[in-house]
Amino acid sequence: MKIILGVSGSIAAYKAASLVRLWVKQGHEVQVLMTESAKAFISALTLSTLSKKPVMSEVVSEESWNNHVELGLWADAMVIAPASANTIAKLANGLCDNIVSAVYLSARCPVYVAPAMDVDMWHHPATRANISRLQSFGVHLIPVGHGELASGLVGDGRMAEPEEIQAFLAKQQSSKGRLKGKKALITAGPTYEAMDPVRFIGNHSTGKMGIALAETLANEGATVTLVLGPTELRPANPAIQVVHVMSAADMFQACEKEFAHADIVVLAAAVADYKPRHFSEIKIKKKDGDMQLELEKTVDIAATLGKSKRPDQVFAGFALETNDEQNHALQKLAKKNFDFIVLNSMRNPGAGFGHDTNQITILRKDGSHTDFPLKSKTSVAEDIVHEICSTAGV
Repeated sequence: MKIILGVSGSIAAYKAASLVRLWVKQGHEVQVLMTESAKAFISALTLSTLSKKPVMSEVVSEESWNNHVELGLWADAMVIAPASANTIAKLANGLCDNIVSAVYLSARCPVYVAPAMDVDMWHHPATRANISRLQSFGVHLIPVGHGELASGLVGDGRMAEPEEIQAFLAKQQSSKGRLKGKKALITAGPTYEAMDPVRFIGNHSTGKMGIALAETLANEGATVTLVLGPTELRPANPAIQVVHVMSAADMFQACEKEFAHADIVVLAAAVADYKPRHFSEIKIKKKDGDMQLELEKTVDIAATLGKSKRPDQVFAGFALETNDEQNHALQKLAKKNFDFIVLNSMRNPGAGFGHDTNQITILRKDGSHTDFPLKSKTSVAEDIVHEICSTAGV
């Protein structure tokens, strides 16, 4: 592999030497980048000697221009270790005042950050928000360790050990491409059921979870079609084919067209169960007294598609519940003919519509289930895709 190692200003920068040595021994090509503050903790000479490449610390130097765009295209992976609180804030907000952040903004490869900071900095709301934002961009977080810190305090914030970083990257890279040659159909976002040209019945879904799933499946090599309801969000991966729809009927029509050709189908959209029975061609005017709105059922996309599910297809759905969660999810699992269902509860803080995080339980046909802690939706998507691969036997 071609690996970029970005080193930022932290006492943990000394671990970068061991990390470079590990990768070079494994036959990887390593290009080290350093921020100016990193030089106070480890010398460029040490890292250049171990990597057998000149260390880059400036976009422009007296000798040359270090082309951050070419570097971003060259690498198979970019690892920022240590990633200080300052560097994480810059990456999360697109600030570009050093070579590490410049290459990060140009990188087309997977990006990994190994945070390193004191316990209070790690738990500060600003850092938590920046970490969540990075993960929403698809950046992989290498978990911090717990122990004695440079301040003398004991807690979270220690950078992962070089061996842990090396193993984390190897595991992530080895899983890539598991779904190469597979076709995936994903639904995401809400549906809007029109009352008149102005008003509609809808819900608060943003499509974040379904889009994260589409991105993760594409990263695993699948050819992905995303049927996306009305939302401002879009997938970043240009290889994902997006079909824009508005209503439940539109979504069903788009899914029906793709379903027979799909190897993997995940219905993550929040589809309206009812729509106005009558549509007014003109805006409904306010009158004295109350107004009664007659509703009729929309097409049940999951149940309809489930009837024609092939044995070799992986078919999964979501259940967002507010009470008696597992019973409702299990009923839906059986009724829709899903292989597994992803349950999340509106009662769990940080889960549900609009959040960058989610907390799920995966329930399977065989009666088994797995509970997961609160994670970023990108990490949740990775867990779901792992379940898809397990179900598909790949």
